[in-house]
Amino acid sequence: MSTIKKSKWESDEEEQEKKPQTKRVKRPIKSKSSASPSIQQQQQQSDRRLSPAPTTAQSSVIHQYQQPIETTTKAFKQPTFLAECRHVDCYERLNHIEEGSYGVVFRARDRETGDIVALKKLKLEKEKNGFPVTSLREIYTLMNAKHPNIVNVREIVMGNDLDKVFIVMDFIEHDLKTLMTDMRTPFLQSEVKTLMLQLLSAVALLHDNWMIHRDLKTSNLLLNNRGEIKVADFGLARKYGSPLGNMTQLVVTLWYRAPELLLGGKEYTTAVDMWSIGCIFAELVNNEPLIQGRSEIDQVDKIFKLLGVPNEKQWPGFSDLPHVKNIALDNWQPFSTLRSKFPYLTETGMDLLSRLLTYDPKKRITADEALQHPYFSESPLPKDPALFPTWPSKGSGEKKKVYSPSAPQAGHAGLDEEDDTGLAGTLFAGQSESAGFRLKLG
Repeated sequence: MSTIKKSKWESDEEEQEKKPQTKRVKRPIKSKSSASPSIQQQQQQSDRRLSPAPTTAQSSVIHQYQQPIETTTKAFKQPTFLAECRHVDCYERLNHIEEGSYGVVFRARDRETGDIVALKKLKLEKEKNGFPVTSLREIYTLMNAKHPNIVNVREIVMGNDLDKVFIVMDFIEHDLKTLMTDMRTPFLQSEVKTLMLQLLSAVALLHDNWMIHRDLKTSNLLLNNRGEIKVADFGLARKYGSPLGNMTQLVVTLWYRAPELLLGGKEYTTAVDMWSIGCIFAELVNNEPLIQGRSEIDQVDKIFKLLGVPNEKQWPGFSDLPHVKNIALDNWQPFSTLRSKFPYLTETGMDLLSRLLTYDPKKRITADEALQHPYFSESPLPKDPALFPTWPSKGSGEKKKVYSPSAPQAGHAGLDEEDDTGLAGTLFAGQSESAGFRLKLG
């Protein structure tokens, strides 16, 4: 009796088979006469449709993310065909990258093309009730939400068993959290603006297509060595509708969780993602998380100390939230101390931050509105992504201490209008005339 050879991907060993296993997991395929384009062809067409045009100036960096992106049903078109999945042994496992709640991520090489990719092995071994809805949501979103700043999925591959499912994605060199931990100084304001524009553009596409991410944080934002942000980890993402209906409150990592969730609100909107973006914005500027609570109660306490205790005028319906009755509201001052934490941020920058961290979800700024905020049009303008510095990749096993060579060795993220004189800044200044760069809008 013949036995199926066990795949190296199904063990904890790092050794690899020299030859790919040819066994494939079959699914029905539509006839050639009516076959739809391949996933890669659909992806290339979508990328050409959604990718912003090449830029030649800092002002065009703003322009490319403020242009309306196609968010019609084309962006989330359902596949009309079924195709066979390749076997995971078509990829050579190189090294382990990280492990999360819903999967384990590896760096791998495509044996046919030599491309370096990231494989996420879904944790299905202990599932007793079929394929988990979190994984279905993640695969659905990633296969359909095509955007230059959302991580790209190439295919789904299988192991020998039905619980061995892998998502094949483009390999991205860094996650923002790890990178910022190793940086000596924060990002420059011009770099922060570019990163924020990319993040807001990706989230705007999701929200316009009735999707909430529900776990935005710096560790779920990937950054490649071309200055491009990629939103990742859609394990908590889901579609929503109107009326909203009740959704689980156990979403969003604590430090990035909106107050309506912390206070027991049974309904919430895309505004929870915008609060998380406000926390990310603050973290990019100061190079440290804004609100670091040890528990939900401690997180609420720190939010009230930072932004002041809300009232019915600021946030209609606040007193009706389930957990408010258990809080002694007299323990906090009514005024905000947010400004004192960002002495170098401009007034327009503070306005954007304050609107992202607005208590009332209905008054909180949306992603589309934030893209048009004047903060992105004032000096210093957003840096062209091509001028971002590069860093060694920990995901590739490079462990050298990293820092941003374009940032001053001392100072703050808000001081790059005069101090942006590092390598990338000098390169930009030296080429601005010959390359036809223009430093003003229009």
